[in-house]
Amino acid sequence: MGGVAVDDGPTGVKAPDGGWGWAVLAGGFVITGFSYAFPKAVSVFFKELIREFGVGYSDTAWISSILLAMLYGTGPLCSVMVNRFGCRPVMMVGGLFASLGMILASFATSIIHIYLSTGVITGLGLALNFQPSLIMLNRYFSEKRPLANGLAAAGSPVALCCLSPLGQVLQYHFGWRGGFLILGGILLNCCVCGALMRPLLPPKKLLEPEVNAVRAVEEKKPQPKKKLLDFTVFRDRGFLVYTIAASIMVLGLFVPPVFVVSYAKELGYEDTKSALLLTILGFIDIFARPTCGLIAGLKWVRPHCVYLFSFSMLFNGCTDLIGSQATDYTGLVVFCIFFGISYGMVGALQFEVLMAIVGTEKFSSAIGLVLLMEAMAVLVGPPGAGRLLDATHNYMYVFLLAGSEVVLSAIVITLGNLLCMKKKQHEPEAGLEMAINSAEREGLNCGQQGEELLESEEEPKGEGNDEGKHTENGALKERLEEPANTAKDAAEAIEEECPNTSL
Repeated sequence: MGGVAVDDGPTGVKAPDGGWGWAVLAGGFVITGFSYAFPKAVSVFFKELIREFGVGYSDTAWISSILLAMLYGTGPLCSVMVNRFGCRPVMMVGGLFASLGMILASFATSIIHIYLSTGVITGLGLALNFQPSLIMLNRYFSEKRPLANGLAAAGSPVALCCLSPLGQVLQYHFGWRGGFLILGGILLNCCVCGALMRPLLPPKKLLEPEVNAVRAVEEKKPQPKKKLLDFTVFRDRGFLVYTIAASIMVLGLFVPPVFVVSYAKELGYEDTKSALLLTILGFIDIFARPTCGLIAGLKWVRPHCVYLFSFSMLFNGCTDLIGSQATDYTGLVVFCIFFGISYGMVGALQFEVLMAIVGTEKFSSAIGLVLLMEAMAVLVGPPGAGRLLDATHNYMYVFLLAGSEVVLSAIVITLGNLLCMKKKQHEPEAGLEMAINSAEREGLNCGQQGEELLESEEEPKGEGNDEGKHTENGALKERLEEPANTAKDAAEAIEEECPNTSL
């Protein structure tokens, strides 16, 4: 790996829940904004592209589709890159790719060139930034993680409200080529955000000679090869339920924002008034995400966060079902207000719930695999709704289909969580192993490693003192080997015998 500082997220390091974590949160806010808003913001240039290359609207719409497909579909690739090189280097390279794609697109001579540059290269660059930013946010925040996720997710509506008007101004003054070139320069800020993702390192402590000897013994042992993509997450029933529910949800989640403006135009309202609906939706979304994150972080809510997530999906689906009956502009405004609230709740909670299910160590692999599954649904959802609209010429059926899919996802995750709840309980052996590993990371001379140290020393100094240590280690080992009901019991055993440990 050369001189690359690999950020593999040492689980022995406690999340600071602040400090430099706020800088990481700021970077995640910007990256989330670029990732979700850019595929929509680039659509303001479609009319100019149609005129320039003599293509249809469906041809230009593929630009946004390819961008989203790259953002979701390259999830496993991002996981492998992060597990191999760390978050910061991957994000720096991703920022360069995102900028390079837009710069190359400004010199395009055909729509195919824009597919390859803006769609593939820029989409890959945004993907290499989005996923690592979520991973770093998970590592820097624990107690305040729901709030941090909500604040970072708010970057999406904020960026959309900023990038769309900016794109129109750039197109008016510089044309689509100049606009693409300037946007490419703006995307270089992804590199700045990547530079903020400083790896978490364990605190430097003065270690006793015995602990140094233990670590020397550990270093001599062959270390297991780190998995670049951990497929063992599929053994977790909670992860399987989440993945299935999220894939069903994505089928209908993005449909209403795509069709609500056309719905208003179909009812006979002018373009400006129809476009205002998206502004209302985005404005509500800005406040809904951090507010939901704050609520999810409450002590009595957080243990049941998955049910809050299922409620938000149910709320969103029911909003679609009721909104399908809107017959005037007032009804659409009310729909956008409630959809903005529920959409923001889903956006704030979806990755928080995944983090809670799989934990920090497996999150980098889990998020990549989930995004890959969602990529398939993203490519099917809106086009499928469009085909239904072509067949029926009635927007009511489009919203009914979207609402039914999101409601079904809420039912799946609720029933799945209830049925798998007993299986999700931590087994004593697993909790015991976690506690022992945490103690070993802090350099404690406990259990089996303490015995290996004493056996490796030929003539230890201070026999009485060492014998006392050996007795304490043996007592601790006996306590840890006793059947424990929960991981908490093992943790308490280590705390009593080794009070300097931070679990």
